[in-house]
Amino acid sequence: MCRLFGYVTESERSVADLLGDEGLEAFTSLTAVHSDGWGMAWHTADGATRTTTSPRSAAVDKEYADLVREPLSCAGMVHLRWATGGLDVRPENTHPFFADDFAFAHNGHVSPIGELEELLSPASCAALLGDTDSERYFRFVRQSIEEHGEEAEGVTQALATLIKKFPESSLNALMLTPERMFAIHINARADSPLRALRAMFDDEDEIPARHTTEYFAMDYRVGPDSIEVVSSGLDQPGWTAVPADTAVMVDLATREVTRLDPVITLEQRST
Repeated sequence: MCRLFGYVTESERSVADLLGDEGLEAFTSLTAVHSDGWGMAWHTADGATRTTTSPRSAAVDKEYADLVREPLSCAGMVHLRWATGGLDVRPENTHPFFADDFAFAHNGHVSPIGELEELLSPASCAALLGDTDSERYFRFVRQSIEEHGEEAEGVTQALATLIKKFPESSLNALMLTPERMFAIHINARADSPLRALRAMFDDEDEIPARHTTEYFAMDYRVGPDSIEVVSSGLDQPGWTAVPADTAVMVDLATREVTRLDPVITLEQRST
């Protein structure tokens, strides 16, 4: 369970420039909960995707402090990890996961992991490096894209399968491909992790904003030259709630937003 920030912009921008000093401080302060590593992904000028990850807390890692202030790209993402109970804090389990210029970061927990892994082909299983559900989610999406021969259809069909099979899981995720950013906000039956959050703080008022009530919420904002999406916790004006159970793709060249349909409805989950 984690925090996400993603962006698509007209020109190369830094995370600090997009969020502002106050917003960046608020985002980084979410390491009060999400301190089990961090990662970033971005496109380079020649169109390749680069990633960096660390199992250290972003709050104490100089590389994080440097990279969020560097105008790396016109498209990228940041991930702050809160490791699901029982999963190790180590490089192989740190988001974003990466393969063939695709980078993927997840906020949620798909359980049972064994049933998720059963959806993977032998080739997808062989490519696994860590033991997280999130990496298996990524590999299933990549597998579906390969099977359908097209990104939008592959992502849509993968989500339909996962929603049907894991109706109470959060599938919130960002995926950066060579030409698109996918933003997934699907979690209608996933509850905020109240017990785990309360165990971390002596006073519930110290828990980051909206974590006890809207932990899996996502917000977005659109500017003249940018589209941004962020997990709950910033508690600042200017953001609009992402509608429930939606998934979109953003064209990196034009910033055109396309909703992925059909995303399975709540009624279809129980049929």
